[in-house]
Amino acid sequence: MPKDVAIIGVGQSAFVRNYEGSIRELAFEAYSEAMKDAGITNRDVGASIICSAPEYDKQRSPAGLMAEYLGLNPQPTFALESVCSSSTSGLRAAYALIKSGLHDIVVVLGFQKMSEITSADSQERMGRGADIMWESPFGTMMPAYYAMHARAHFARYGTTEKDLALIRVKATKYGTLNEKAVYRKQLTLEQCLESEYIASPLKKFDCCANADGSSCMILASADRAKEISKKPVWILGLGSGTASLTMTGRDALDGLNCARVAAQEAYKMAGVGPQDIDVAEVHDCFTIAEMMAYENLGFAEPGKGAELIREGETYLEGKIPVNVDGGLLSKGHPIGATGGSQVRTIVLQLRGEAGEIQVPGAEIGLVHNIGGVGIYGNVAIFGR
Repeated sequence: MPKDVAIIGVGQSAFVRNYEGSIRELAFEAYSEAMKDAGITNRDVGASIICSAPEYDKQRSPAGLMAEYLGLNPQPTFALESVCSSSTSGLRAAYALIKSGLHDIVVVLGFQKMSEITSADSQERMGRGADIMWESPFGTMMPAYYAMHARAHFARYGTTEKDLALIRVKATKYGTLNEKAVYRKQLTLEQCLESEYIASPLKKFDCCANADGSSCMILASADRAKEISKKPVWILGLGSGTASLTMTGRDALDGLNCARVAAQEAYKMAGVGPQDIDVAEVHDCFTIAEMMAYENLGFAEPGKGAELIREGETYLEGKIPVNVDGGLLSKGHPIGATGGSQVRTIVLQLRGEAGEIQVPGAEIGLVHNIGGVGIYGNVAIFGR
């Protein structure tokens, strides 16, 4: 397993529905926490990568704004976007900058203030993440896209609405324990099943909520990490994949091929397999997304993902704990910050600092972060 680049600091703002401050103040919350966690100063930072999806706020080129506000000038800063997977794409870019020898310490900062625009405008912008000529003009928005995935999974494997509701019940159990989550209310199976349809078969509680938030990761070379950090968390494997922007360009809808490709690449680089993962954070923007992740990551055979949640195997005490911080379904989904929040959870798990949601003896963790409707897929594997 390669141990060339480590994460030495992580931070996250609370995820909320309506943040009262500016985007720079929002970003500072995660940045200041991560810098304190790493025990370094601005002078130690060689470069920064700022990750967010465009069109949610009026500021063009937010990387320059953030570098100035955070005191990171004159070091280079870069803007990076792959919609919902932006900050794990930033993680990959930062890893490459360090491995190349260009920089020893790189900050990856993700943010989104989605409350700057209305929910309707937000849905329209998300829809434009698909093909603006052949799909989005016809009203295809995120719930409808994932509803197609759910229908395909139901038709091929016999998955049910109850199976999806069980995923949301798990998310709410752990969301109540996460002080940074936007949704901290326990739901029963009956409440999930009785909620109104948004895009059949997906109901209200099958969908995550938009949120405002920020996250920050600080990466360092092996030499600097050993010098600075008492508990570095090593990046063991990284994988990325893409898929057709249009749904008609895909072979099947019962899974995400970009995630399969990314997982295979990450496992190969890390020299591990699905059976070696102690704890995972997967991109559960909708309950069906978590179900597909079980299978795309190899935690279950295709069509067998429902058995994991039915048998409680993805709970804290199960054989593969998944999203024990509540996931996107409870935390909320501030697009540019989401992947960094997932990484933060895994870093705390591998340090043994996750408190009530700590997986005993966790040594290897995985993050699965999807951009758009399975357009971009990033998988990262970490070890202590």
